Amino acid sequence: MALMAGASTKQYQQKLIIRPDLLPYIRRVIAVHLRRWGRHAMVAPAALCATEVLSNVLKHTGSPGCVLTLQNNSDAVRITVSDASSELPVIKQPDWMSQNGRGIFLLNGTADAWGAEPTPEGKDVWFEIWASNEGAV
Repeated sequence: MALMAGASTKQYQQKLIIRPDLLPYIRRVIAVHLRRWGRHAMVAPAALCATEVLSNVLKHTGSPGCVLTLQNNSDAVRITVSDASSELPVIKQPDWMSQNGRGIFLLNGTADAWGAEPTPEGKDVWFEIWASNEGAV
């Protein structure tokens, strides 16, 4: 796992090789940065959404490599996962009897905004947690 911290305290970027056993570590990295930026209330929803997006890298891209970018903006925190697959995620009604298949459904219900955009290298899947919802329960 290679680290690339942005020069600004407003952005953090890390190259990752995703493995299931690394997901708790990645959630802690996200929590540390959000708390350092004073975004304590955003930690739980951001960690949940990031876990879902990163899990999809393992399941759907054919390659465990990706880049995680955290951006602290005045009105939101944006988290982006960039990978080498050009296949964009699709929201599906989950099979509640299945152990998987709910990632994008959870992302859609938890994040204030999300999207996926093709890039020359594959795609970016991003989501935002808005500052206006920091105190929401």
